[in-house]
Amino acid sequence: MASQLSRRQFVVYSLAATTLTVAAPLGCDGSTAQGAEETAAGGRAASDVLVTGTDEEMLVLEVTPANRVVVRLPRVEVGQGVTTAVAMMIAEELDARLADVDIPLADARSKGNQFTGGSNSVSSLYGPARHLAATARAKLVTAAARQWHVPARTLRTRDTMVFGPDGRSATFGSLTRAAARITRPAVSTDPKPASKHRVIGRPATRIDARDIVTGKAKYTGDLAVAGAKPTVVARPPTIGGKAVSVDSKAARAMPGVHAVVRIDGGVAVVAETFHHAFQARDALRIKWAPGPLANLSDTEIRARLRAAVPKLESPPRGSAQTEAEFEFAFVSHAPMEVLTAVADVRAQSAEIWFSSQTPQSAREDIAARIGLPVSKVRVHVLRGGGSFGRRLNYDAAIEAALISKKARRPVKLMWSRADDIRHGRMRPASHHRIRASHAQGRVVAFAHATASVNESSEQGMSAQGGVRAAAPLPSDSGLYNFGRLSGNSGSVDLAIPLGAWRSVDSGTVRTAEEIVVDDAARSLGKDPVAFRRTTLRSKAVKAVLDKVAKAGDWGRTMPRGHAQGVAVHEEYGSCVACLVEIDAEDPKNPRVTKVVMAADVGTAVNPRGLEAQLMGTAVDGISTVLSAGLHIDKGAVRESSFADFHYARQRHAPQHFEAHIMPSRRDPGGAGELGVPAAAGAVANAYARATGTKPRRFPLDF
Repeated sequence: MASQLSRRQFVVYSLAATTLTVAAPLGCDGSTAQGAEETAAGGRAASDVLVTGTDEEMLVLEVTPANRVVVRLPRVEVGQGVTTAVAMMIAEELDARLADVDIPLADARSKGNQFTGGSNSVSSLYGPARHLAATARAKLVTAAARQWHVPARTLRTRDTMVFGPDGRSATFGSLTRAAARITRPAVSTDPKPASKHRVIGRPATRIDARDIVTGKAKYTGDLAVAGAKPTVVARPPTIGGKAVSVDSKAARAMPGVHAVVRIDGGVAVVAETFHHAFQARDALRIKWAPGPLANLSDTEIRARLRAAVPKLESPPRGSAQTEAEFEFAFVSHAPMEVLTAVADVRAQSAEIWFSSQTPQSAREDIAARIGLPVSKVRVHVLRGGGSFGRRLNYDAAIEAALISKKARRPVKLMWSRADDIRHGRMRPASHHRIRASHAQGRVVAFAHATASVNESSEQGMSAQGGVRAAAPLPSDSGLYNFGRLSGNSGSVDLAIPLGAWRSVDSGTVRTAEEIVVDDAARSLGKDPVAFRRTTLRSKAVKAVLDKVAKAGDWGRTMPRGHAQGVAVHEEYGSCVACLVEIDAEDPKNPRVTKVVMAADVGTAVNPRGLEAQLMGTAVDGISTVLSAGLHIDKGAVRESSFADFHYARQRHAPQHFEAHIMPSRRDPGGAGELGVPAAAGAVANAYARATGTKPRRFPLDF
């Protein structure tokens, strides 16, 4: 399997100590691994917890004397369930109880890959994590065999224990000291074949579920860092506005106020409590200079986008045309947990705590902004309460570090919901022009040209902690056998903070295309599902389409104002289909009543987690098609909270949801972002059929 390391590439590091630790290099070759092994052997002394190498580019597994299996994860948990998926991989190969596996998040490192995004966490860790655990198991079995003087092949493992043929048993923890000394295991270190999986592929409850619902799980706002005081920022009324003058006399005189400092994004107040901080923030008297977009609103932005879309190629002679143009609004990420960061910046060092998908980039940028060597900056990665791409950027962390430096004390900075919606990152607005050319009952050419808003100020992006994610290219219309394919893209440069939003590009590109596929089917007098079946290239996509059509009873008779819609998507080495039913008797208040999804993601490590991911993408599709978008009014974002940024709530969620996971033994593909385009396209198509209209501007109520 290409995504797994070869035996030559997979190197295990261990030293004599009281804890067995093995480490798998992620994405390094054999020579690099050997070099790291020499450093580890020569540079560290034995300790109660074994340290292997510099722990900078390795996935590290420890078995402690207390019989806990600990893996420090170089990814972030933001609700997608990656910690549970990795714990399942480890438990599978180690034959440990899932309850005995702990997956803490690793601090920012100097080397290796700590990027969480592009729906690649499970696929990138699947090989290394399983090799890691299989090697640890082999060492533990070998240690027990030597201790009991029996052949290693006669021993068995289960429930975080080793069992002998005569009934003897030992916990992994009791064997860890001896296992740490073993360099050549007596049994195979190869992972199990898929046919022997007992944990991977079976639905599992999240390992952190109880902690989350009981409040034990710690987010950045829960931290009690010594001396860190609550901090908020007064921000300009327009995007990119600047403070011209600040009268902070009244604010400084208020009870509980420790400091008032100016930063690029506004004026920060450090106080004893957030209540004190917000009161003092509102007491500041600030004269603001307008931002660069002060004379710009939605109407002009949309006109510029429309004008920036490249012209389509000439259609084939003799063909009929199905043409459409689409507008997609700006969209906020709006994770449930607002952006929060704790910073303690001192003269010679700094520590920052926050949830980050890009901790290595954050560490480097923070160090540069506060004038310290990277080696003197420590970034602690915490779980996040949602992200959807928002935590690829680290705006709040940079601000917290700068405020801490100026205030000369630790701070706990919290962005309010309004701060993030009005001054944070957003999915860019875009315009699409699509034409399907058909002749003799089939599509013979397909053209798609787009234009989207592009962030014009590189300096501004850097100041705000911006990272343009290495996002996967969207699945294009090559999904279908549509003859000659063509397309181009343009952009409108604006000084507006943009960010990668779940299902980067595909969330608009494929949504628009799936609407046109329905339009083309209608023009040809064909059923949307039947038309897709005859034109899809991939057997896997046809299979998921067939699954939702059957499970969702496609084509059933529905009341007036009700309809079904369907759409498909292929990306990240995976594919998905979605069927929805909508009640649009009141076209201004439609309600999606049923969603059926089917996905082929290769090996689904945790089917229950995948179902949750698909459910989340369904809600994203419902929201961005029907109701959720941001307006720009004279350089300012109109929305400020969930009261006016209308993301789907419980009353808007489908009354019936089901997910079907297609069986597979190939390595995992991506899943976290996969479902958005199919869900959005299906909702739009259902609405069109229910109302007899052709929706072209999203969200519909914009």
